[in-house]
Amino acid sequence: MSRKRLCLVCADPITFDAFLAPHAARLAADFEVALACNGRPRRAPSLNLAFHPVPVVRPIRPLGDVQALLALRRLFRRERFDLVHSFTPKAGLLAMLAARLAGVPRRLHTFTGQVWVTKRGPKRWLLRALDRVLAGSATQVLADSASQARFLAAEGVIDAARITVIGDGSICGVDLARFQPDPVARAAVRAELGIEGGGMLFLFLGRLNRDKGVLELARAFSTLRAAEPVWLAFVGPDEGGMQAELSQALGARVAQARFVGATPAPERFMAAADALCLPSHREGFGSVIIEAAACGCPGVASRIYGITDAVEEGRGGLLHPPGDVAALRACLERLAADRAFAAQLGREARERAVRSFPQQRITEGLAALYHELLQSKDRHGGDAPRKLG
Repeated sequence: MSRKRLCLVCADPITFDAFLAPHAARLAADFEVALACNGRPRRAPSLNLAFHPVPVVRPIRPLGDVQALLALRRLFRRERFDLVHSFTPKAGLLAMLAARLAGVPRRLHTFTGQVWVTKRGPKRWLLRALDRVLAGSATQVLADSASQARFLAAEGVIDAARITVIGDGSICGVDLARFQPDPVARAAVRAELGIEGGGMLFLFLGRLNRDKGVLELARAFSTLRAAEPVWLAFVGPDEGGMQAELSQALGARVAQARFVGATPAPERFMAAADALCLPSHREGFGSVIIEAAACGCPGVASRIYGITDAVEEGRGGLLHPPGDVAALRACLERLAADRAFAAQLGREARERAVRSFPQQRITEGLAALYHELLQSKDRHGGDAPRKLG
């Protein structure tokens, strides 16, 4: 009996390397797995999968997007996949439309946050409408957090009965062998950053853009009252060209800030930090929070859907209203003033990451969902999102 054929679709090779490679490795044991992506991911050659280059890019480019849609439709018609699974908004819209046009019987998309949440007026309406088209073209969808699933249903993007959440959320869980407390890395990174003594190190790790709340973080840090030295490291690609603006917002504390850029080893910085800051305006889940938690690093984050699944407020982290600089500063000051409390939150964060978010739980849950969908049981009863695994 031939094995069922699956195709994973994403726009950016980084998405595959960061989130999907563990899934692909596990799924190859049960299925014939292919990847369609705009560029070969670094981890793809070591995995048992077929690679198909497709011209899908994240920015909106009408002519290029039509060409990508047609390329995906040709690929799906030629390969006759049993199931197509897409990730990220642009790749999801194009892949679900192309798979539907090509007659792929099972079409699955994972929602990882909504770009339009922070938009207003016609742009919000248009982007939400595109998400509804995406969802309508899929036969089933995943959300990477329960609160995001409820938001999608409340906004009329998709019926709750067609949404599944695996485990307690996240796109891939945490690799607990990689993300863990590491005293050696802690000392080495602090030395590399030129951090003197045992000062408090706050960390932002992710793409530097306005939606991530990095300007609010810089402003909060600029007026931070602390009895001991405090430091702030920004680690991640500067997608919004924001370093100059952030430096200005940091004011007199700019000398206590570090801009590192992208890193292939985020776990080293998480092990070195005393708190991970994610003051984001929108998130589907916030995987960086649970990765830092597994390293014993508590979270300071905005109280929005998605993040509230990743942080248990008061046990493992602190939450503040999005965009509220004064409330964010108060959270930072509380941790800087009480290092014992910060360490306690770090221990609680790690315990929850180990208990609720091991990578294997999400990977096995995804494999179980694939088996279920391919046996024509792609819907469940009820009027609420379903939790699987």
